[in-house]
Amino acid sequence: MSTETGPATGAAPRVPTIAAGPKGLPVLGSLPPFAKDPLGFFERLRDHGDMVGWRFGPNRCVYLAAPEFIGELLTETERTFDQPALGIAFRTVMGNGVVVARGADWRRRRSLVQPSVRPKQVRSYAATMADSAVQLADSWSDGERIDVKREMAALTRRIAVRTIFGVDTRADADTMGRAMDVALREIGKEFAGIGALLPDWVPTPGRARIRRAAAAIDAEVGRVVARRREGGNDRPDLLSRLLTAVDETGAHLTDREIRDETVTLYIGGHETTSSTLVWAWYLLSRNPRVRDALTEEIDRVLGGREPEFDDYARLTYTQSVVKETLRLYPTIWLVTGVAKAGARIGGVPMPEGTRVWTSQWATHRDARWFPEPEEFRPERWDAEDGDDIAEYAWFPFGGGPRVCLGTRFAMVEAVLVLAALARRFTLEIDPGTINPVPALTLQPDREVMATVRAR
Repeated sequence: MSTETGPATGAAPRVPTIAAGPKGLPVLGSLPPFAKDPLGFFERLRDHGDMVGWRFGPNRCVYLAAPEFIGELLTETERTFDQPALGIAFRTVMGNGVVVARGADWRRRRSLVQPSVRPKQVRSYAATMADSAVQLADSWSDGERIDVKREMAALTRRIAVRTIFGVDTRADADTMGRAMDVALREIGKEFAGIGALLPDWVPTPGRARIRRAAAAIDAEVGRVVARRREGGNDRPDLLSRLLTAVDETGAHLTDREIRDETVTLYIGGHETTSSTLVWAWYLLSRNPRVRDALTEEIDRVLGGREPEFDDYARLTYTQSVVKETLRLYPTIWLVTGVAKAGARIGGVPMPEGTRVWTSQWATHRDARWFPEPEEFRPERWDAEDGDDIAEYAWFPFGGGPRVCLGTRFAMVEAVLVLAALARRFTLEIDPGTINPVPALTLQPDREVMATVRAR
């Protein structure tokens, strides 16, 4: 390990050192093994130590594996670490939304967006979440064959367009969804491949596809925003709140800023929750004991009715199922930051420009923090009898000042949707292992086909 502590006699801890990671190739560094298997690559880096040096192309990098160091990176973002310059595919889709913006611009955007996803507002969206799930359950029948990925994507897409844009037609959801699917796929390809090192001006077929997808997204968002401006903003959706939000100078968000923030919220509210629900169904299908414990709680808490917002706090085991799913299959699987002048981690200087990485995938599966890390065991999250989990050993939503604004929204959505569907059905997913593919989020490597079974 690179983390060194003093002996048990009480001697002061020694400053950690940066362990040498893989040597890599000239110019490319460790890009080839990273591109081939990013998840396995981070697990192998973790085995070198808690603070590991390596190269991503020509860029000097440090990988962090210990929660104490991860916490420093997350909490120091904005002060001594910058957001990295994300690829052109990401920037084409996300624009300069709150996830991408830096410094004073980020602080302004966050202050305008955050009120829209506070607990009080999430409560107002809960009925839409549950109602959408109930409508999906009403469309299922015993013995039916379904594509779980497609069903969960359609469900969370509908919830997203209803809560964010205030529209409720399948055409609206499908038009936005098709463009988003293309965009997210190309972002993932660029990030994990040689495209990450190509200058922005280099034309590629993938970049052409993402420009067309972004144009479709722009047109759809622009149409909805224009319609809303004409019809008034006194509606309970996120778009209405963004249209009326003002900063400390009294200025409103511009149309371009509205576009960037709604797209950011859409991706956060649709793509990540859809992926989490697919992995939850997969894990429940492979673990009957957990599935039975889940349905027992749902039956006991709901008593035959549909879930409501207040049930979220009572569905503690269901919350644990979602948390354990996010541990094993975190939708966001890596975090990076770029060191500013004077940056340190664990007391170790990080030269300006050093790119510092950590991975939820590798950390969440580290046996030091999670005994039997490959086991799906929601009980580890029990408030009284669960494991003693170190802060920042689990960070599916990031942390620090740039923690995901939609954390509460995503957790409530996943729990209420799972409760509404599992109250009436179980899903028997076809045999065989399903492996994660690290794109923008962790996605299954094949169709997730299942047989619906009425309870």
